[in-house]
Amino acid sequence: MSALSTNEIHQIAMNLVGSQLEGAGYEFLGVNSKPGVDPQFVCTFNKKLHFIVVRGFLYPADPLSPDRTLLKKVADHAEKFEAKAYWAGVGVYHPEDRKLPVSKSTGYELDFKGLYLAEEVL
Repeated sequence: MSALSTNEIHQIAMNLVGSQLEGAGYEFLGVNSKPGVDPQFVCTFNKKLHFIVVRGFLYPADPLSPDRTLLKKVADHAEKFEAKAYWAGVGVYHPEDRKLPVSKSTGYELDFKGLYLAEEVL
């Protein structure tokens, strides 16, 4: 049983957020799935531009606690394009006990509360 890699956790978070955005009717203009290259999603919704930063977290990190320096940088960049910037933090946890390591064989439980507008969490 090998623990999920940082890249695998990021891809799980990207897939969840991407499918929710798609289901909500967002149109993708750009997707960057490389960890650390922000924002991950550039999309439109109701003819407005949105920049979305996605991060996956393991216990005990809190998916609702964004990297404020990073989010401020993305929000400032978004402002130049009259876009909104959002934080999408996803918790990836062991299904039986969040404190246990997550692996492909154990599966995982996801905790995603939705998008948070950057200006509201900065």
